[in-house]
Amino acid sequence: MDTRSGSRAAVEAVLREDPVMDRLLDEHGWLPIVPAENEFGRLCRSIINQQLSTASAAAIRERVLSVLADEVTPARVLAADEDRLREAGLSATKLRYLRSAATAFSERDLSREGLSELDDDAVIEELTTITGVGEWTARMYLIFALGREDVLPLGDLAVRRGIEALYADGEELTRSEMRAIADGWRPYRSYATRYVWADYES
Repeated sequence: MDTRSGSRAAVEAVLREDPVMDRLLDEHGWLPIVPAENEFGRLCRSIINQQLSTASAAAIRERVLSVLADEVTPARVLAADEDRLREAGLSATKLRYLRSAATAFSERDLSREGLSELDDDAVIEELTTITGVGEWTARMYLIFALGREDVLPLGDLAVRRGIEALYADGEELTRSEMRAIADGWRPYRSYATRYVWADYES
């Protein structure tokens, strides 16, 4: 179920109860969670980003967009010349993943509206039936495509390292310990995650 409800005031009221988040809000300003206009395009972006540095992924995305004439739709991906997509930097595996996602989007409604009645776990279950979409990619989709506000993507290395740096002076934490820290961010863990990323990447 799509339950976007967090006004800036409501989100800040919760996050500022955590002294670390209070500082990050002041340092980084307001970092909103906004649903994507093109949900399929956002999923493609996450697939391309898998296991790549930010710079490498951005360069490949730009070349892939050029091949697709800046129109990332299931039909464009399925019709695109595979050799040109590989020349743009997509591995054979990533190309297969993108085509799998395009086929899934052609066959069923995976848009924000189409998934609005499903809770986050059900959306993850639905998305991970797509070849190449694991839990990390599904959680990125929840946050950046659907705008879901209470997602904690502990499968993301930067999130884990960021939490450890902010809350444990860089010492290793278990995922259970990280979830306990993040409990104070509910129901706006997606926002807090954005601040963890912002601090880690700064």
